[in-house]
Amino acid sequence: MPTIEQLQKFLVREPDDVFLNFGLAMELAKAGRTDDSVAQFDRVISLHDGYCPAYFMKGQTLLKAGRLNDAKAALQAGIETARRVGDDHAAAEMTELLESI
Repeated sequence: MPTIEQLQKFLVREPDDVFLNFGLAMELAKAGRTDDSVAQFDRVISLHDGYCPAYFMKGQTLLKAGRLNDAKAALQAGIETARRVGDDHAAAEMTELLESI
């Protein structure tokens, strides 16, 4: 996986690339930069509101940071989105995580 710095350089050339933005959000989460990661997941969602992994990973990141109410809200939004786009698997995964909180 590319580093945070590499992803940021790629994003200068392709700022609206959903997968580059998602990769950056994931790397920020891995680095423990919760607020930056959440903001980056929000960027992904603004680019492609039907991209269910962004909601799921945003919820997991918030949960890991102990922000339970924020995690629940992210997962609920993700469940609604997954149902809207017909992604039953994603809806089930997020529902399971939400119910475990």
